[in-house]
Amino acid sequence: MAAPVLESAFRACWRTPAAPLRPYVSAYTGYRQEAAPPSVHQGVASAHLTFLICLDGRVEVLTNADPSKPPGSFVSAVGGLHDAPARIAQGEPQTGLQLRLTWRGARALLGVPAGALAGDTVGLDALLGRRAAAVTDRLASADGWPERFALLDDELTALLADGPGERGVRPEVGYAWDRLTATGGTLRVEELARELGWSRRHLTEKFRTETGLGLKAAARLIRFEAACDRLRAPDRPSLAQVAAEAGYADQAHLSRDFRDLAGEPATKWLSPRLPNGALVG
Repeated sequence: MAAPVLESAFRACWRTPAAPLRPYVSAYTGYRQEAAPPSVHQGVASAHLTFLICLDGRVEVLTNADPSKPPGSFVSAVGGLHDAPARIAQGEPQTGLQLRLTWRGARALLGVPAGALAGDTVGLDALLGRRAAAVTDRLASADGWPERFALLDDELTALLADGPGERGVRPEVGYAWDRLTATGGTLRVEELARELGWSRRHLTEKFRTETGLGLKAAARLIRFEAACDRLRAPDRPSLAQVAAEAGYADQAHLSRDFRDLAGEPATKWLSPRLPNGALVG
């Protein structure tokens, strides 16, 4: 159920997608960011691709997680999986939608493996052609967030019907990701390779080609994302408690991941955020 979570310069609401879409998109967030002094937002690394559609304003990517990828300005875009923060300009007013896209969703909805988008930000028009502008226009014309979320369900269901689904995905890669997720990113790579009967090198190669991440990097992001989600909860626990629950050796270990994956200390990352992932990125 959608619920507003911030009554100030930033407002957001969210909803879970329709059941058939959930293997591909785990959450919708609608947001409104009012004008503010210019600043730089760190695009935090996570275990999901970021799918953004601006209804007004633009996404100004200053530096991609992979610095060899060029920056850009986008009305709508998809950011691939990455294990370093991106830098995004903030300050201009913006209304939009953010989708938590799974690596399976990249292939099933956009027709490309997540590995092709790794560390990069790609305009939605480059992936969907004219369909991207048509979808954005319909969403911008919709009357409020409930209607936009319902429209997203319809549009993504149509994309899913027209797309390749999970055809081309090695089942071993899906098994590996699901096992890492089920164990909170704590399963050892050697054990996972043994379960599949593959060499560690072969599994890592196939996994990276499909997702854009190595196995260790994926495990790290799965664990870090779970910790971040817990820290956004209304009953936010302490950093030390979250570190223990998420399988970190100690709070210092979690703090190192914040510096590496969020680009800032945990205390700074926490200060502007409210429960349930209200802040885009």
